[in-house]
Amino acid sequence: MTELWELTVGEQARGIREGRFSAEELMRSVLDRIDAADPSVNAFCTLNERALADARAADAALAAGERTGPLHGVPFSVKDLIPTAGLRTTLGSTAYADWIPDHDDVCVERMRAAGGLLLGKTNTRELGYGVVTDNALFGPTRNPHRPDRTAGGSSGGSAAAVAAGMGSVSLGNDGGGSLRVPAALCGVFTLKPTFGVVPLYPSCRLPTRAGLGSWETLESVGPITRTVADAALVLEAIAGFDERDRHSIPSAVGELRASLDEGVRGLRIAWSPRLGQAHVDPEVLELTTRAVGLFGRDGLGCEVVPVDPPVGDLRELRSAFAATVARDSDLAGLRELAERHEVSEDLRELVHREWTAEMFTWAATRRQVLYDAVRGFMADWDLLVTPTTATTAFPIGLRWPEDGPGRDWSPFAFPFNLTGQPAASVPVGVTGEGLPVGLQIVGGRLTDSTVLRAAHALERLLAAGRGPGRVVESPPRCWSEAGAEENCV
Repeated sequence: MTELWELTVGEQARGIREGRFSAEELMRSVLDRIDAADPSVNAFCTLNERALADARAADAALAAGERTGPLHGVPFSVKDLIPTAGLRTTLGSTAYADWIPDHDDVCVERMRAAGGLLLGKTNTRELGYGVVTDNALFGPTRNPHRPDRTAGGSSGGSAAAVAAGMGSVSLGNDGGGSLRVPAALCGVFTLKPTFGVVPLYPSCRLPTRAGLGSWETLESVGPITRTVADAALVLEAIAGFDERDRHSIPSAVGELRASLDEGVRGLRIAWSPRLGQAHVDPEVLELTTRAVGLFGRDGLGCEVVPVDPPVGDLRELRSAFAATVARDSDLAGLRELAERHEVSEDLRELVHREWTAEMFTWAATRRQVLYDAVRGFMADWDLLVTPTTATTAFPIGLRWPEDGPGRDWSPFAFPFNLTGQPAASVPVGVTGEGLPVGLQIVGGRLTDSTVLRAAHALERLLAAGRGPGRVVESPPRCWSEAGAEENCV
């Protein structure tokens, strides 16, 4: 029998609305799942002690005939970089170990308004600086498919929670791949929306707290889910203009779910397996290449052409990205924080580097060159498709793989934070070791609905057995028996 925690977001909301089960029953099911799975995964760092009381209140509101939202009674978790009113938000830092915000971030505020019930906070890399999830407060988050491997980062707690069935949706953020990388490594879906479509405040917008105001021109908030339709449902709830975010843009997100089944026949898709120069693990390359083939004329009816976008030298672009991150950071505040607290290697490297104004102006110029080049390129293509990462999940305790591409293991995500384009990661299969692989689908600015349509069409073919190999189990089989770690080998 299917457990309530196994249901999708849409199925959970519909079941509560139709009276087939209560919000309290659903919340108990999810909390039991957390009790069974999280000791070996370490996805959650703080649970909401009022979760069951909130669920009972949601049931009472429904029984009283009060107006309810599209997510009424659905549990959701939130990355610990995103402030939550009344619930500890540590930012993964010992400096904020006891911080309890007075206000929700905009996305949390909107999830609550849609009827969602806050389940708890998920683990993150300290202040988001890094693409693994490990910090001095809570330790590492482990990959549900292989607990000896990383879940990625910095939204690794959110991706691992959803992959292991500990809630069907989690909100994370992405300043350089922090949604897409862990989603790919954990075998779940995510979308980094067009920059500005989902407003942020106070996260990335409140410089009075060192680290909270970082990533201002790079960060996007998005959902991690097990299905594309669930992500579309959540995005409908959290997207839209808010004047508190000076980068927020009016956008007609509309009924994203209604457009999912329109199909993608006739779309022109650029397939770039290496962005011209990246080293990619052979199994990742094989699985993603075969998945892209499903978009072709014999599959979904698209025109797929191998072509590389004009991103330039990736190492140079990585340097420009690093300088942009530094420019977006309160370096003086972070240096003071690093003097008073234990901080991650990533943060130490950032604050101890001698940055100059010329580095920042060079990076700004390089970013503009990239934007113009990619904008011109996308005028000829509906979508650009790449692997999400160059490797699969590597061992816990490392910041990057020791072999293969090493530090350059994630070359595909960060360029599209610099351009602000929407980009999704779709799970397309697992390697011989049982490690998930993701495919990145990138659209032009404000074409989020097209990206979601393509991801949904691909998801349906993969579910129908048309995929490149063994599909990603979600949640993985290793958590079917009380989360026994030994079953994950």
